[in-house]
Amino acid sequence: MGTDWRVMDGLFTAWFDAPSLREGAALVVRLSELSPATMADLRASGVRVRLHSDRYADAVSTAARDLGLQANPATLQQLSVLLESGNPPAVTQFWRRMLDYAPAEDGSLTDPLHRDPTMRIRKSPQPRPLRNRIHLDVVRPAAAAQQARPGEASGPWGVCHTDPDGNEVDLVPGGALGEGTGTTDWQEVWSAMACYRVTSAQQQRDLVLAAAGLADDAGFPLLVDLRPGLVVLDSGKDQWDPDAHGLDVEFTDLARRLQAVARELRATADPGLPRHVQLFLDAADVATVRAFWVAALGYTADRRAGLSDIHDPRRLNPVLVFQQLDASETERRRQRNRIHFELAVPADLAPTRLDRTVAAGGRLLDQSEGRWLVTDPEGNELVIVGEA
Repeated sequence: MGTDWRVMDGLFTAWFDAPSLREGAALVVRLSELSPATMADLRASGVRVRLHSDRYADAVSTAARDLGLQANPATLQQLSVLLESGNPPAVTQFWRRMLDYAPAEDGSLTDPLHRDPTMRIRKSPQPRPLRNRIHLDVVRPAAAAQQARPGEASGPWGVCHTDPDGNEVDLVPGGALGEGTGTTDWQEVWSAMACYRVTSAQQQRDLVLAAAGLADDAGFPLLVDLRPGLVVLDSGKDQWDPDAHGLDVEFTDLARRLQAVARELRATADPGLPRHVQLFLDAADVATVRAFWVAALGYTADRRAGLSDIHDPRRLNPVLVFQQLDASETERRRQRNRIHFELAVPADLAPTRLDRTVAAGGRLLDQSEGRWLVTDPEGNELVIVGEA
């Protein structure tokens, strides 16, 4: 398979550094010519490529080198969610509906577009009567959110739902980005996102190249994801807001130009596809717990004062948000969560990641071949998995 590639979350995966969206898009074009089933995530700093088999791995690596792009496997990682349940079938059905995920062969739930985190649900008879300190936020277009709702919601904003075990999800309806017809293809689901169906490889390539060029010219680090028959254009969480991105860019103006070129190319917007999933942790000492996860995941803190968000610098893994937990809730703090996270990293880099995680305040609880169970300073669990 070559040293560029690793198996991450069941897919052959490589990252190639690129200095701009345009130069990364040149590789994406070559990929689509090799295989229509290629999945590529184009970022301002490079391209992640994922393949269902290693058939085209050498050809992709050769194409990247021809374009002057270097593989960087040290950047590869995949964060997923593991949920322990006394009733896995019922819990699986609930989360499948909330997330609009599909079951995989191994029983996990996966995003059909492979953009949001995989959820694995495992049997556990251990009772945990108190509220978890971890929950998920899911933002979907208003019509999709309404259709997915299993019943009346609760909570201060009326969006909280619980699965049969009491695990919580805030299912938030999104809305339109801006006003007027110029951005009607876009949904604001905490990210500003437009998903375009395409009918040919050439149409897909033209849209990716045009989007990369417009974003580079505007100086905006647009996220462009290529899937079979689909191009996803995404601002990243909150990045349509000038306070969040801090750039001399009005994102809605860029969104209008992107929509115009997509329509000129006869791409068709799919308004039901946009979705944002983030992970929410309650902590008595937010600063300490947040610092642990920044180090463990290699994440970046939100630039805005007063917000606790941390994010993957390449916007390839889910955002984590931290919320103050009353320190007097001692029983809830001691109870083991039903939800924890799994972080897959290249096997040769896993020991270094473990050392960094422990140095940030983590405690190693257990280990087996290629797997290490670590807790943060307040007992939230992270399993580090070394992938081949």
